[in-house]
Amino acid sequence: MKHVVIYILIAIFVVSCGNSVEEQERMTRAERQRLLHEDSLALKFAVLPTADCMPLFLAKEKRMFDTLGVDVRLRCFTSQMDCDTAFVGSSVEGIVTDLVRAKRMREQGVAIDYLSTTNAYWQLLANRKARLKRINQFGDKMIAMTRYSATDYLCDRVLAGAKLSSMAFRIQVNDVNIRLRMLLNNEMDAVWLAEPLATTARLAGNNVVIDSRDINKRLGVIAVRKDRTADARRRKQLAAFTKAYNMACDSLNANGMGIYADVLRKYYKVDDRTISALPKLKFNHIEKPRSQDIDLISTSK
Repeated sequence: MKHVVIYILIAIFVVSCGNSVEEQERMTRAERQRLLHEDSLALKFAVLPTADCMPLFLAKEKRMFDTLGVDVRLRCFTSQMDCDTAFVGSSVEGIVTDLVRAKRMREQGVAIDYLSTTNAYWQLLANRKARLKRINQFGDKMIAMTRYSATDYLCDRVLAGAKLSSMAFRIQVNDVNIRLRMLLNNEMDAVWLAEPLATTARLAGNNVVIDSRDINKRLGVIAVRKDRTADARRRKQLAAFTKAYNMACDSLNANGMGIYADVLRKYYKVDDRTISALPKLKFNHIEKPRSQDIDLISTSK
């Protein structure tokens, strides 16, 4: 009799555990479905650790999006190609990119609307040991960039008129953090970098040979997918996004980036020395790209 009671208790324990595990699995599935549903309704942007994304990071961290009632989620990447994959694959509605890459995605069949231009710029930084000061010294030198991007276009522009002793080599290094490390570790003759990584490179003694702002082309852009932002609900989200973005720009223009060291450390992984040395940048409100910039890229190869 004693053994029978023990067996019964064991059976009850096994059944109760089974029910508990089953219930937990059901709850987990339900929770996953809920989170996926919320994510599908949110407005998602693919972003990079570049200064033109700072208004988005600030609006997210300081709850400006939340204040205006819009659920904005940022998908953070370190490579433009990974941003493109998310955008082309429809896992995000928007992207911070450049006009050259946007043109490339359009050629791949993605219907794109330009939401705004940005203050993005790039500097060609030469390795401190290479003693490169002028673009005509870049014969047989390696330049890190990304194909079909603003940095590729800038290579075309600056190398076209240069009298080189031999060909300059464009080396595709898509990850911007790796690109910086290759410069700091003397593995590359020169690299194209945006802020704040350009500041880190300058502090290490690497000199600026070309600054894209000197050619008066605004290549940075925020783009959205037409097929994911056409309905009334998405348009309402974009209107709230615009207000929050503009609020963030006003705050950055009034205070500078350096005051938001917590945001810079979180999204850019930069040290305090870089934060203190950042240049003062002007962040513009949401505004469409200039037609001359779009037309220029549209007619380029």
